Amino acid sequence: MTAETVALLGAIAEQRWGLVTTSQAERAGISRMQLSRLSAAGAITRVLQGVYRMAGAPMLEHEDIIATWLATGGDSAARTTTGAPGLVVAGIDATLLHGIGDFYPEGHTLISPTRKGTRLPGVKIKIRTLTPEDVTYVQALPTLTIERTIADLVESWTDRSLISDTIRDAIAQGRLVHPQRLVEHLAPLAAANGHDVNDGAALAQELFDLAGTSPSGWAPRV
Repeated sequence: MTAETVALLGAIAEQRWGLVTTSQAERAGISRMQLSRLSAAGAITRVLQGVYRMAGAPMLEHEDIIATWLATGGDSAARTTTGAPGLVVAGIDATLLHGIGDFYPEGHTLISPTRKGTRLPGVKIKIRTLTPEDVTYVQALPTLTIERTIADLVESWTDRSLISDTIRDAIAQGRLVHPQRLVEHLAPLAAANGHDVNDGAALAQELFDLAGTSPSGWAPRV
């Protein structure tokens, strides 16, 4: 029975980076007690609360982000009414996945269209309405686009020097390719950041000036 259980878990984990959650296991008829025994036997390794890695599966880059998304129900979250994924990686985690900026991991931030609780320490789930254009996939994880990530950092009152580093990296890598979308994302934040209401272009210009660079096709404001 143990071999059959391990094989069943392996089939589940094969679809999810070699990881399996207690919820996935329970839906397949495998109890938490069985998971505990398999963990003690070395057949699976606990990554964090409610998430295990199959023996032999490699440790992943950014495994803590992936495991957090799984543990908070990302694999089963229904798409929103706009068509966006139901749980999306945001904030500093998004910069780490994109490989831009100079951040150290500091908790985890996700976005859900409705209130969603979690007992995981250091995990923040924001309630926001996203569209499919706000989301891209990095390592198969639904993640805010670079433009939306920058706006998310501004909204979270992240240190401007760190945001500047993020913008500089994104432009240097040729990956901030939709500056007008950034302007649209920044528009609701303009007034709180010292600009005219909805003047996302002015806020974007300020950020580009701080970064000392601007994306291709951007016309500086005089």
